[in-house]
Amino acid sequence: MYEQILLDIDDPVATISLNRPDKLNSITDRMGREVRHAVAEAERSDKVVGIVITGAGRGFSAGVDMAELQTIQSTGLISSIRGKDDLPPAHPGDPAMGDDFREGWPFLLAVRKPVIAAINGPCAGYGFSLAMFCDLRFASDQATLIPSFSARGLVAEHGTSWILPRLLGPSRALEVLWSGRRFDAAEALRLGLVNRVVEPSRLLDEAKAYIRDLAATSSPASLRFIKSQVYRHLMLPLGQSMQDTNRLQDLTVTLPDFREGLQSFLERREPRFSRVTGAE
Repeated sequence: MYEQILLDIDDPVATISLNRPDKLNSITDRMGREVRHAVAEAERSDKVVGIVITGAGRGFSAGVDMAELQTIQSTGLISSIRGKDDLPPAHPGDPAMGDDFREGWPFLLAVRKPVIAAINGPCAGYGFSLAMFCDLRFASDQATLIPSFSARGLVAEHGTSWILPRLLGPSRALEVLWSGRRFDAAEALRLGLVNRVVEPSRLLDEAKAYIRDLAATSSPASLRFIKSQVYRHLMLPLGQSMQDTNRLQDLTVTLPDFREGLQSFLERREPRFSRVTGAE
């Protein structure tokens, strides 16, 4: 079914690899839809606690596929790059998060499970936006991040103008977006664009180990609720955020994970939590 990505599920991790290495994983319309479909598959699976998105070969993603971009420019129609295929529509993410988290890469913020970008090399433009909308970013020390919008005469596209000030603050976000320059992994870490920098050979193992640690110690239901709190509360006043937190607290104390969390603590053992799926 997938032509431009790879999906590997190895309990408790789903790994999605952008797979056009000869094109530095430049993103086509089909690749974007395949990513969405694979994320929905991973979200539905009770074998998956978290998702890692990375790139095949030497890079994460060079951004939008230039051939498709030229076709859109010449025709003025996004529909001009969409052919018929066997890929059914996919709707990952919790509908309760609302319409703001449905379009483009922001859908990743509504996914009920942690999503980590493992940035293994150049990460530019549309690929940069994809990485920014993952929950965490782990980077190879050989990675480079290139928010190249201004160098192409563009605005900060794909929701980047929304997410970047929330990651860096307005002033740093403007400096990053205005310059459009290349950031190495060390500077990206100092700025807060990435969470960890590791040796290239350890990058995927590090991202997967993080999810395995979550699977061993944390309630998947708690991960889901905390993720939704963080992103929804970015757009709410403090009072409404507190009311929402109280509502969720009243709910979670009635769920099996709360009882298991207490019982495992009293019995001094690792908890045995139920998995979260997209059907819930």
